[in-house]
Amino acid sequence: MPLDPTPAAADRALPDRPLPASGDVLDRSARRRIGVEIWIVLGLSLGRSGVYALTNIVARLTEGTPLGEQSTALNTSQSPRPYLDLTYQLLSIGFTLVPVALALYLLSARGRGTLARIGLDRASPVRDTGYGLALAAAVGIPGLALYAAGRALGITVDVQAATLDPYWWTIPVLVLAALKNGLLEEVIVVAYLTERLDDLRWSRVKIIVASSLLRGSYHLYQGFGPFVGNVVMGVLFTWFYTSRWGRRRVMPLVVAHTILDVVAFVGYAFLPEEWLRVLGVG
Repeated sequence: MPLDPTPAAADRALPDRPLPASGDVLDRSARRRIGVEIWIVLGLSLGRSGVYALTNIVARLTEGTPLGEQSTALNTSQSPRPYLDLTYQLLSIGFTLVPVALALYLLSARGRGTLARIGLDRASPVRDTGYGLALAAAVGIPGLALYAAGRALGITVDVQAATLDPYWWTIPVLVLAALKNGLLEEVIVVAYLTERLDDLRWSRVKIIVASSLLRGSYHLYQGFGPFVGNVVMGVLFTWFYTSRWGRRRVMPLVVAHTILDVVAFVGYAFLPEEWLRVLGVG
């Protein structure tokens, strides 16, 4: 999907926001505070994951085994005792969302309702769901093809999307894990980062590039195919958020991301192996 073709269109899509301090230009101290804040939020969340993913891919490339013969597992069991495993899963989901709460709290310093400001509310449920479904389709089908191509080329590891033992609570936990990912990534990588970089008067293109590269970075542990795929997904999602259609509403992105992960997690856990092989993920 192309960017809006004219500077005027970009200006309409990404309107100026009131700054935290009075006046039209942030002074050096205010800019420094926002910069430090961004690094702290990212250091506690997905920036930290990006550093670990970069370290992980270097380790994979230097261990002597071809990348295509390696694997990684998501949503793994953390205890052989079912209810203890459930407790660990729920604790992990809950604590992973703490940086989201921090980002929302920091954005609230301006005095305007933060959830309404970034569109994380129920103001447009039908519209948000419709756009979310469209974005999920636009990303999911090419993403699956890109993963299969990466596996064939040997540049993507075997990603086991869900290896939880089959209990009564497995599907609900996988759905919660998908929602957690949607909130964590879209609120911080798109909404929070866009709002804060806009405060620093970054251009729309720079914001899209920074957000997209961050999204790709913390998927590097899966190989170069997922890195490229997630950068492209980041371009689409951040472009949409800052466009006249997205209207700075993050809810469609959360819906889309949650749908993608629910399909990946639940499908991997419960589809027959022969179906997974046909889809290129088995």
